[in-house]
Amino acid sequence: MKYKEGIGWKAAYDEKTGKGGAEVVFQGSWELFEINAQIFGQLRDKMPGGEAEKLITGCRRLYAHVNDRCGPPYTIVFDDDYADYCPWMKKSEPDGKAWSPEMTDAAVELFESEKDNREQRRKKRAKREKNK
Repeated sequence: MKYKEGIGWKAAYDEKTGKGGAEVVFQGSWELFEINAQIFGQLRDKMPGGEAEKLITGCRRLYAHVNDRCGPPYTIVFDDDYADYCPWMKKSEPDGKAWSPEMTDAAVELFESEKDNREQRRKKRAKREKNK
């Protein structure tokens, strides 16, 4: 596992599994993203946050904790396996009020910005419905 870090971001990539993840922090809120080897390779230790953020936020979002002071903080877990991509994250209950799986599924289907999560969310939803 290789790690890189700068102000407001952190990234990891595992060459054995081909999984990579990155964290972007901004004004009390933070997000996790899946990244590939190419994006990881473009990141440099101590790279300014704005440059790193442009690379990272174009990837599939895994997790978002929003604390924008427009209401109470909330969390959206787009992929339950976020800790597999971002190993510094402990798999635990999210901070703040978490969206339900049903609400997250609806948002992923509705918002074009979350299209990269649709296939993964549809599979998880089918599994949940099968297990009811």
